[in-house]
Amino acid sequence: MLRFTNNTYAGWWHGGVGYELQDMLISELASTNSFRVLERRELDAVLNEQDLGASGRINPKTRARLGKVTGAKYLVAATVSAFEHNTSGGGGGISYGGISLGGKQDKAYMAVDLKVIDVETGEIYDARTVEATSKSSGIRVGVYRGGFGGHLNQYKDTPVGKAIRGCIIEIVDYLQCSLVEGKNSGCMDEYSQKDRNRREKTKKSIDLE
Repeated sequence: MLRFTNNTYAGWWHGGVGYELQDMLISELASTNSFRVLERRELDAVLNEQDLGASGRINPKTRARLGKVTGAKYLVAATVSAFEHNTSGGGGGISYGGISLGGKQDKAYMAVDLKVIDVETGEIYDARTVEATSKSSGIRVGVYRGGFGGHLNQYKDTPVGKAIRGCIIEIVDYLQCSLVEGKNSGCMDEYSQKDRNRREKTKKSIDLE
């Protein structure tokens, strides 16, 4: 699993957000029990532990053995390729005791370009754009008590956060379909239709001669 990259001007993208999204995706993939996810970011620590075991200073019965690191079959690369956040209405909101109330309509849209790379050949085995949209309307209730960690926590219960989470879930569902069930499985029909809808929407939004 490679780190997320960003090709947008999304205001929430800064610091270590790419690694945070990577961790979210790794957790979702691992929770399905359909994938063996390799933690390459911690590979140095694994190799150091193996080297320590080989040094003779660790009990042979419990030491980590050399040559047992699992090789990856695929690398997954993800790029945030589109992001929109629109807020309309509102004004005159009030805040009391950390709870804010306001009449707003909030909408967030996010698209992620996904590539699955065959490690043995270096070829792109699969590619897909996944999308997620989240919106809220009417009375908005936002609670902030402080003490949250991580760059994305402040967006957790907002349309922005839900769009991010939606893309993560959509990526996992698609990878289960493509890599586990196979490209010829019936589940691919749903994603093919989504892709056609996305292309048609894009064509309508621009002038193609």
